[in-house]
Amino acid sequence: MSQKREGKTWGDGRQANRNRLGHRFFGRVRTVASALLPLTSRLAASGHATVAKRLRSRSRSVPEGSVPEGSVPKGSMVEEHTGFGMATNTLAADYQAWRQQFLWKRLRIALWVGMSFIFTMVIFFFWATVEDLAEQKPFKSSYFISSAVVAFCLITCYWLHKTPLGRRYPGAMFLAFSWSLTIVTQTTVALYRVPILLKPLWMIVFIIQATLIPVRWRLHVTSQFIAYVCYWVVNAALSLSAYDRVLDYVAGTLPLFWVCLVCDLSVYLYERLQQAEFSARRELELAYQRVEAAEAKYRSIFENALEGIFQSSPQGGYITANPALARIYGFNSPEELIESLTDIQHQLFVDPNCYAECMKIMQHNGMVSEFEAQIYRKDGNVIWININAREVRDEQNILLYYEGLVEDITDRKLSEEALRVFFHAVSHDLRNPVTGTLMVLKNLEQQSGDKIELPRRILERMIQSGDRQLNLINTLLEAQVNEVKGMVIHCQPLELYPFIQEVVADLEPILTKNQATVINLIPADLPQINADSTQLWRVFENLISNALNHNPPGLTLKLQAEIEGTLVCCIIQDNGVGMAQKECEHLFDLYRRGSSIKRSLGFGLGLYICRQIITAHGGKIGAVSSPGTGARFWFTLPITSSSHQTC
Repeated sequence: MSQKREGKTWGDGRQANRNRLGHRFFGRVRTVASALLPLTSRLAASGHATVAKRLRSRSRSVPEGSVPEGSVPKGSMVEEHTGFGMATNTLAADYQAWRQQFLWKRLRIALWVGMSFIFTMVIFFFWATVEDLAEQKPFKSSYFISSAVVAFCLITCYWLHKTPLGRRYPGAMFLAFSWSLTIVTQTTVALYRVPILLKPLWMIVFIIQATLIPVRWRLHVTSQFIAYVCYWVVNAALSLSAYDRVLDYVAGTLPLFWVCLVCDLSVYLYERLQQAEFSARRELELAYQRVEAAEAKYRSIFENALEGIFQSSPQGGYITANPALARIYGFNSPEELIESLTDIQHQLFVDPNCYAECMKIMQHNGMVSEFEAQIYRKDGNVIWININAREVRDEQNILLYYEGLVEDITDRKLSEEALRVFFHAVSHDLRNPVTGTLMVLKNLEQQSGDKIELPRRILERMIQSGDRQLNLINTLLEAQVNEVKGMVIHCQPLELYPFIQEVVADLEPILTKNQATVINLIPADLPQINADSTQLWRVFENLISNALNHNPPGLTLKLQAEIEGTLVCCIIQDNGVGMAQKECEHLFDLYRRGSSIKRSLGFGLGLYICRQIITAHGGKIGAVSSPGTGARFWFTLPITSSSHQTC
């Protein structure tokens, strides 16, 4: 590069002095730029390494240079693919939104760096101007004014970039930042008749742009091209020229060209890497959301299932259990169950051999299906469970754990037992009268003659047997009809004391036969109750007969009644053998028969029908007992109002 000789455009010696100082200053700038180049290269390499690391990372957090919080609009592609929202944007649109936000954030950093640099230059030139006011004032004051103007432009850019307009158009703010450092500086210097291109400054600016704002490479090219065009336009307008020959021009601008080319290429490649990273991150987020959705789905099934779900180790402890399994086993939480049951075979199973049999089937078939066993709950009670489980092995066929389902089938077992007892009652109570009648008829058939005399005693027995069969069949049919259609009763005001006297009088034969005594303690001044007298008679008859059938002769029965608010509570208490309170809880179930019954006179439907009658009246029925202390049956009935009511 050669300068023009004196007398053509440079002016006098003062102008040459300015030129020497300018070369001295820009020589220092070149030194700074050469020092910054390795640093920026390391920063760029570090940035690429960071991107690669983020790409491999499974972290869901969004680091610097990634998607800022709130920058991804609702309805993005992730939501479109997963169905989490009304998706309208494509991946390209999402990337553009992210790139705009990234450009805005990085531009703020670049503005701070640029202002720091320019303020340093302002202070330097101001100091130099004041120090040598007489001789160097014209030259240094020009650079001081130029730096001050650039500082003002950068401050304006920083203020604008924080406004909604700056957030909306970060690309325009980028160009304003770049041109404030290049075009404004170059123009103010040209106004002082300095035609040289400030290559070191431009290089620093373009390197800072490529390092801190590596997006939208077309913006970088635009900022460089327009700055270069403006340089030539201003110089041409002011008739300034820094070069004599084309070769000098090429030699002066070739380094700047390669810096621009490398910076633009770096931004282009880095932006492509950013876009690939963005797509990969979105795919990763999509995969995570799918996994989380599936996990939430199966977690909900696991936690809300009615059946117990478990995983157990080959050593005999539980690995995982759901709340239903803890509830079945009587524990407050799955964690408590896992901590408490460390030896399933001996702590849980009533019969440890049953667990060994289950494991034997598992080892032979790889699974076990519909395996029923008795286990201990936490409170010590015994329940029935049904197990369906399988082995889980790895690729080397090594057993890892067992997993399966557990269902509480205690109620089903009790129902099966009650049904078995009921069928036994049916076969016994219906077969015995028929067998007795057939034996009598066969004996009569063996007599000779066309006419056979039938003693009255035998005839009465046959009639009683037929009546008993008909009564049992009617009771069974009635229970079935009430179960399907519900019981229909007709209530009317009823005096309880005289009603009980009639019931006891009607039951006098059976009371005398069982040597039982009835003590009526019901007050005569009780208010009227609202009840169906026919159905209520059946309740008292069934409860008294039930007491007689389950106790030895000589029983004493006490009949009592007391007012409880708007209800009357009737009590039938005996001094018999009693029963366990646990058995009392099931006395009124369908087909339930007492364990100490002396003889079969029914199907175990009496107490069940009692509950249906009392429930239809709007009351409740129950029993309280313990072995050796007798039993206390109670039920409630509503007190009538002044007018007749119908239930």
